[in-house]
Amino acid sequence: MDAFVAAVASIVLYSTPLIFATIGETITEKAGVINLSLDGSIMLAAMAGFAGAYLTGNVWLGFVAGGIVAMLVALIVAFSSISLKLNQVAVGFVLALLCTDLSTFLGNNFVRIQGPSVPHMPIPLLENIPILGPIFFDQDLVVYASLILIVVAWWFMFKTRRGLILQGIGERPEAAFARGVPVNQLRYLYVALGGLLVGVGGAAFSLDVKLGWSYHHTSGFGWIALAIVIFGGWHPFRVAFGTYLFGVLQILALKLQSVVPNLAQVLPILPFPLMIFTLLIVYNDSIGRMLDKVPRLAGLVRSEPPSGLGKAFEQE
Repeated sequence: MDAFVAAVASIVLYSTPLIFATIGETITEKAGVINLSLDGSIMLAAMAGFAGAYLTGNVWLGFVAGGIVAMLVALIVAFSSISLKLNQVAVGFVLALLCTDLSTFLGNNFVRIQGPSVPHMPIPLLENIPILGPIFFDQDLVVYASLILIVVAWWFMFKTRRGLILQGIGERPEAAFARGVPVNQLRYLYVALGGLLVGVGGAAFSLDVKLGWSYHHTSGFGWIALAIVIFGGWHPFRVAFGTYLFGVLQILALKLQSVVPNLAQVLPILPFPLMIFTLLIVYNDSIGRMLDKVPRLAGLVRSEPPSGLGKAFEQE
């Protein structure tokens, strides 16, 4: 039982960076903007976070640095798509490649050196609760913040007026604008907020999970985050479930590496074909019609993206 609890606690820890990234991208896409730069911006934020923490000696300033860097990248996507009316997918893809190369170039002096890390901070009394204590209350502040973020994001999106407006500018921006909602201004705001959370997730990789910095430190995790958002149907709880499911695969790969070497090499790449399968389910009309015959199953595995996603809105 102790080994099982320790494994689940590891899954919660290892999934923390992706929780920030996926919730951030969910907010961005709910507003109608696709930030396809995620893979590069997470990597650049991981480098900036580690560099900031190393140079200042303060791990929390590292998170600030990572958040700001990814937020600026997200704002470039927003400016290009909202103000310049450029293709969001093309701009995001180019930025993903650019940020990846920038992280390699700018992070050259920080490769494989020791730096600050997030201190372990168990919660007194709660950490002693059987099973739940070691899993949820014997972690650090970043893990606790990620758990709170899931609930807060759900509450904001579905239980507040501002959250309903957020959904409105992504679903029906014309109708929202007709009611006096400043659609493009709010899109800028939520893209910036989503980018900030993505940056915090990037910094969490290098300061809390994969300690330190190395070339392509978080390679592939941005694409996984994008797929998880689709898999989760743009809903915080389902997105979090997808993130922890990916964490299970990561931990299995680590645990089985010495036991079954060949299997351990396969598990880390499983999310990539799963990502393709997820996209197929979401966007293939034939599969969609088959699933629609079983409404409950369709509701679990298939969700429609915000109808205004990826489309520029002209305010008149």
